[in-house]
Amino acid sequence: MENIMNKMRNLDAYPKVNEDFYSRTISGGVITLVSSIFMLMLFFSELRLYLHSVTETKLIVDTSRGERLRINVVAFSFLYSFSIMFDIIFPALPCSILSLDAMDISGEQHLDIKHDIYKKRMDFNGNVIESRRDRIGAPKLDTPLQRHGGKLEHNETYCGSCYGAEASDEECCNSCEDVREAYKKKGWSMSDPDSIDQCKREGFLQRIKDEEGEGCNIYGFLDVNKVAGNFHFAPGKSFQQANMHVHDLLAFQKESFNVSHRINRLAYGDYFPGVVNPLDGVRWTQQTPSGMYQYFLKVVPTVYTDVSEHRIQSNQFSVTEHFKGAEVGRLQTLPGVFFFYELSPIKVTFREEHVSFFHFLTNVCAIVGGILDSFIYHGQKAIRKKMEIGKLN
Repeated sequence: MENIMNKMRNLDAYPKVNEDFYSRTISGGVITLVSSIFMLMLFFSELRLYLHSVTETKLIVDTSRGERLRINVVAFSFLYSFSIMFDIIFPALPCSILSLDAMDISGEQHLDIKHDIYKKRMDFNGNVIESRRDRIGAPKLDTPLQRHGGKLEHNETYCGSCYGAEASDEECCNSCEDVREAYKKKGWSMSDPDSIDQCKREGFLQRIKDEEGEGCNIYGFLDVNKVAGNFHFAPGKSFQQANMHVHDLLAFQKESFNVSHRINRLAYGDYFPGVVNPLDGVRWTQQTPSGMYQYFLKVVPTVYTDVSEHRIQSNQFSVTEHFKGAEVGRLQTLPGVFFFYELSPIKVTFREEHVSFFHFLTNVCAIVGGILDSFIYHGQKAIRKKMEIGKLN
């Protein structure tokens, strides 16, 4: 114990001076040790702050109207993802009946979008049955029906009938999908696929029955105008009829559609450090026979600039949700999952910056000077007074 006391006494950085000699004390050694530990802790804390960047946040008015916005989405029809990226699972909607549409307040519409959209057929347990780029369905027949009857004339090629929906005499519908596309352009619904020879021969209704109980994972991205609009996932082909957006559901001969979904990812733009997408991982299970699930999103343009001056143009968003069930006696609600978005006029900017070296040096000097003054000088002065009056040996 005496050896430990002597070592502690030798740590005294400010020994007591008596005329021509000085003496070290145990209390001085304890104060020196404690203050040194505090100095090291604060020094490394300040060094860590200096080596890492800090993020400065600013709010400015967004003047970048007229640009494009990418929407990235991933979804399952097991559950349900500028540029909008998405990844969504629908567990009770087969891929063959699920379609994606987008429209905005400028009047631009994109119906039954297939570009940059991918689908995965999934079984009840979530296992992938088939994965391919959108336009999942039966291939065209090698020998489609002929508009002109059974026997080919000289140099005549196969040309299937569009059943009155062709735009010209030269137009051919060599598959069920071609007939449905022609009907969509006319604004017609296809109520009985078995009355269409191409659909009957391809087994359109049989394929729908075979996929009963399957789900669909749909994912990809959309490029849309940087104005308010919506995109939605719904069963059936969409078309315009009397200035109304309509989906052809009669062809599937089903009374209701289950739009339960899980959003794996939904992002308005590229990832940047610290971004939180509030819909990632959201799951909703439908309890009523049919209805429309709506998400209302407020999109805030965001610019992130890192220490190397690399800029990331992206967006953040907040969201509210609402379910609209089918109402008896009124116009039937279109079953589907709808995302309505509008853009904030304010832009958020994040900028990564390093603390300057002179700021770091000033803080280190303040730490050392402050601890030496507070711990050592004043601490030893208080202890010395107590020793002089006999309260501390």
